[in-house]
Amino acid sequence: MGTWTIVATGVHQHRGGPFDLSVVVIEGGDGLLVVDTGADPIEASDLLAEIATRFPAPVRWVVNTHAHFDHTFGNQAFGPGSATDAAIHGHAGIAAHFERYEGPRLAAWRADHTREPGRRWHDVRLVPPTQPVERMTRLDLGGRIVELRPQPPAHTDTDLVLFVPDVGTWIVGDLVEESGPPMYGSGSYPLDWPGVLEGLVAGMRAGDVVVPGHGQVVDRAFVARQAAELAEVARRFRESHDAGRSTAEALAAHAEWPVPVDGLGGAVERAYAALDGLPLDEGSIEDA
Repeated sequence: MGTWTIVATGVHQHRGGPFDLSVVVIEGGDGLLVVDTGADPIEASDLLAEIATRFPAPVRWVVNTHAHFDHTFGNQAFGPGSATDAAIHGHAGIAAHFERYEGPRLAAWRADHTREPGRRWHDVRLVPPTQPVERMTRLDLGGRIVELRPQPPAHTDTDLVLFVPDVGTWIVGDLVEESGPPMYGSGSYPLDWPGVLEGLVAGMRAGDVVVPGHGQVVDRAFVARQAAELAEVARRFRESHDAGRSTAEALAAHAEWPVPVDGLGGAVERAYAALDGLPLDEGSIEDA
């Protein structure tokens, strides 16, 4: 069982599971919208059971904030062909991201369970969105509009933000993290991420609330601070690249970093590749 918090009128955050994942339920006159589905079908089924005990309305819509496994590996329990049979909305790039990252990750685990022994992926089917979102889209939940806003590459190339205008609520996935540091995981864009957050901050109003991918609800000021931290990381990467330092030397060049340095190995490599004009779309099984 997780914990539930009322974020705003008709907007509820569930926190739970091994990753302190934020799952959000948005109430509309015609049913419920659920944001993200958990890290495996068992977690997804538990979520559905909790939702059913708290809300009389059916789940009619699902939205993935991005492609990473802890947000999408429960899709099969919610989507077409399941008992829920909800439409799944998500960034149009999720299917390709699955092919490059989550698919190889799942295949590697199936070939050797000891590499990630805590996973429950025996029965996972990768289910990409049935409704790929390429541009800002408005969903009418029945008397309530929810805006789906695909973002430029940042935490991944599949980030999508939800905005609930009537209650000033933003649901941003792992573009923002509160219970841990930002994760430069599979498919991240370390040089571009800060600008995407800065763009979101510019669109937020005083008093708006922000639901991160992991952790408690935050505000505009928190997002601005995290944007500044990521911008400093990106600045240092550029500076070291311009100085001709290796990636290892870049990380050793500063005694302290805005985020834990042990999480920056893949980030500096991707930043250098981008600065060198190299492609960033090779397959990987990096952590989410």
